[in-house]
Amino acid sequence: MRPIAIVALAVLLASTAAAQQPDLSQSGLVGQLENPTLVTDAAQWPKQFQEAPDMAALVKAGKLPAVAERLPSEPMVLKPLRSVGKYGGTWRRGFLGPGDSENGNRLRSADKLLFWDVTGTKIMPNVAKGWEQTPDGKRTTIFLRKGMKWSDGAPFTADDFVFWYEDMYQNKDLIKAPAAEFSVKGKPGRLVKVDETTVAFEFDEPHFLFPSQLAGDTTVGGGQSRLQSEERELGLYAPAHYLKKFLPKYSSVEAMNAQAKAAGFDNWAQHFKIKSDWRLNPDVPTLSAWRMVQPINGQTWLLERNPYFWTVDTAGNQLPYIDKVQLTLAENPEVINLRAIAGEYDYMERFIDLAKLPVFLENAKRGKYKVHLDPGFNGADSELKFNFAYKADPEIQKWFANRDFRRALALGIDREQINQAFFLGLAVNGTPIPSDVIPQSPGKEWRDKWAVLDVAKANALLDSIGLKKKDAEGFRVRSDNGERLRIQIDVVQSLSPTWPQQTEMIVQQWRAIGIAGDMRLFERSLFYTRVRNDQNQMVLFSNNGSESLYLYTVPVMPVDPQSSFQGAAYAQWYASNGASGTAPTDPALLKGFDLLRGAAGQTEEQRTETAKELWRMLVDEVWSIGLVGQSPAYMGTRVVNEKLENVPARTCTSQHCRTPWSGHPEQWFYK
Repeated sequence: MRPIAIVALAVLLASTAAAQQPDLSQSGLVGQLENPTLVTDAAQWPKQFQEAPDMAALVKAGKLPAVAERLPSEPMVLKPLRSVGKYGGTWRRGFLGPGDSENGNRLRSADKLLFWDVTGTKIMPNVAKGWEQTPDGKRTTIFLRKGMKWSDGAPFTADDFVFWYEDMYQNKDLIKAPAAEFSVKGKPGRLVKVDETTVAFEFDEPHFLFPSQLAGDTTVGGGQSRLQSEERELGLYAPAHYLKKFLPKYSSVEAMNAQAKAAGFDNWAQHFKIKSDWRLNPDVPTLSAWRMVQPINGQTWLLERNPYFWTVDTAGNQLPYIDKVQLTLAENPEVINLRAIAGEYDYMERFIDLAKLPVFLENAKRGKYKVHLDPGFNGADSELKFNFAYKADPEIQKWFANRDFRRALALGIDREQINQAFFLGLAVNGTPIPSDVIPQSPGKEWRDKWAVLDVAKANALLDSIGLKKKDAEGFRVRSDNGERLRIQIDVVQSLSPTWPQQTEMIVQQWRAIGIAGDMRLFERSLFYTRVRNDQNQMVLFSNNGSESLYLYTVPVMPVDPQSSFQGAAYAQWYASNGASGTAPTDPALLKGFDLLRGAAGQTEEQRTETAKELWRMLVDEVWSIGLVGQSPAYMGTRVVNEKLENVPARTCTSQHCRTPWSGHPEQWFYK
């Protein structure tokens, strides 16, 4: 039991029933943002290095070079958050099966070129030791670490970028659509090798946004782990020495197809995708702290220490401290919550249900864990998104294109009821705009616009656009055949355990405005397949937009379903500069896309104003319907083994911070 926290929580819940923004600090569960310190002064770097006992044993047996030979001459040096740790232990965690790739991707975000500081607002070195941009914004140069190696000991150099660019990115059999971030105003960028440890990205137009995209959760900034999976052969670099043997360029199409068929695949491209996928192929080299040794398609997804990981602590100990990461299959999020309550996980934030917070607190001592609450910066932990490119039903498409219809649906939702029922009243009701602390947020006055329950106004809007007729049960009927108008909301079995129940509540609330709705729950892979094919009418998801102006306002990345919920065909059109996909016809959407195209060439101050305009457009046009946000519900409710050390009291909880990597788990250890 944690009596003080429980009493504080009870007081907080009682006092915030009608509050717009509760003060979570009263709960005693919200700490200060903190992280280990990155040491960039080479004079302060350690001169001697140590390693984990299992690595030392392999060195002694002649199976590994000495640790000093495995590390780059320019390692990343971290001063641990509280103390230098000790080696050993297995990080126990849960996952939901092959569709839960992000669970592992987030544990491997060490492979991103650039990352973020503790606040999620300042770009920091990572795989790249540094970067610079020309004053005109047309060239961004990345500096790699000398002597850095892949997990199999092969050198990691600029050639791995050239291989990705020439042999993968420009190969239409592997990548169907270009990355929107790798173009400016429809003009594709170029990757240039400067020397063995330097690469440059060149553009014909200014692209001041590019470093932020490299650090962000984008098609070019996700790193090998994030974007070598889920049919995304992006990520800017790849292990050339390993993957070349699966490409026809270095053999022949006939030989590669024969090789693929012998392995059980239809063609070489299918075979290549599996071989490059870290989740399924334990042999593909990695840069992450842990390498996969048991794939995602089993009962246990297992990762072990990367013997060539390029980060050390200030005492010269090669990181990570923890030996292994073991993810155990769970049937559904409810099982994960039950196991977490029982103390079966060492660090779990994914799928943890905020509504169960009192139960977690009551069982903390018995389960030998601590609970942390990290309020998010994103405006919507739950958000309804319209698919404007949905064409399977012209009647639905017609109404989705009607702004007053969208506004009516938004006004027909009782957000406070959802907040109290599923978020303990700890969320902020309103539109999807980011938290007020985010510079791109358009202002508090935009949080309530079209986002406060008003049944009378919603009914009046629906009547005015031609939906007056109702059936015997009071539901509005279609204009084409007189049957009941029904809207389907797709929900993914993932992330937020209560999304299905939230959707059911919305369906019930819409009865008051005569709108019939259906909730359909899908496994994650099937859910995303439907999104990519524009089979979904609406989805309930989160809006992770807190760090950027381009990902979560209009659909822009066809390879990333989370940024194409509002129309995968539109995202394809945008990314290809009109060469493929479907062009929007709505003037407002077209203006939004134009704003995005122009943002890359703007200064930071100008981009901030563009972002504010985009968020204002999203709110007024109701391109999506925000429910509640800025709560600890979206991977911000952390259950942490009380023996796990160097864990931050609070971490940046947002998509670009890649929770839990925002807490730098490479320096966690068990006391």
